[in-house]
Amino acid sequence: MELTITPETRLFWDGIAAGELRMQRCENCMRAVFYPRSHCPHCHSDDLRWHVVSGQGTVHAYTVAHRAPGEFAEQTPFTLALIDLDDGPRMLTRIVGDGRVTIGARVTLEIARLSPDSPELPCFRVTPSAVHDRKK
Repeated sequence: MELTITPETRLFWDGIAAGELRMQRCENCMRAVFYPRSHCPHCHSDDLRWHVVSGQGTVHAYTVAHRAPGEFAEQTPFTLALIDLDDGPRMLTRIVGDGRVTIGARVTLEIARLSPDSPELPCFRVTPSAVHDRKK
């Protein structure tokens, strides 16, 4: 998998390389912005600032892929999820690890390579305490 880094995404990918999740926030309307871009999708301002976010969130929805094209075919089954980040936006990502994924489960950022030739990507892991809380 080849990663294309643009001027708009450079600080995001630099953050991933540093082990942190960086997001933009609009200084005009104060809303979080994801994916990286040059203008706020909410108010169209170009006054976007980068911030390191917690990397914590909640599973909004998920699906388990049992078939996938190309290089992902050997990785099945895998879980894709929409994560509502505590710091604002919702993002589509992979769930890694063995934790049981449920809607509402708490997750934590984990930077991972999905294959030997994959770039480091922002993935999430089910927070262990979230699994125990659900069993009560």
